[in-house]
Amino acid sequence: MERPEYEPLAEIEVDAASPSHQGFTLMGQGLDHAEYQLDLRFEMPLDQRTRTVLGELLSHSDLTISRRTPGGLAAALRQRRPPNRASQR
Repeated sequence: MERPEYEPLAEIEVDAASPSHQGFTLMGQGLDHAEYQLDLRFEMPLDQRTRTVLGELLSHSDLTISRRTPGGLAAALRQRRPPNRASQR
C-alpha cells in the first residue's frame, strides 16, 4: 500500500518549553516569522526530574508540523460523487 504524502505547514524553532499540568507548552517562531504555540500532553504523571529533563530537551528542539497533502481519500470520494444538479440549471 502506498504511503500518503505529507506537506510541511510550519517549521518552528522552539524558544521556550513551559511546564503545564499534564505536559508542556512549546512556544517559538517559524520560518515565516509567525509566533507558534504547541501544547504537548502526556497521559501519565511526570515526576519532577523527568519534567526537568524533558523541559530542557524540548526547549532546544525544532518542530516540523505537516499535514496530508490534498488529493487523498477525500478528493477521490469527491470525484466519484455525481455533479450537483442545482449548479447545472
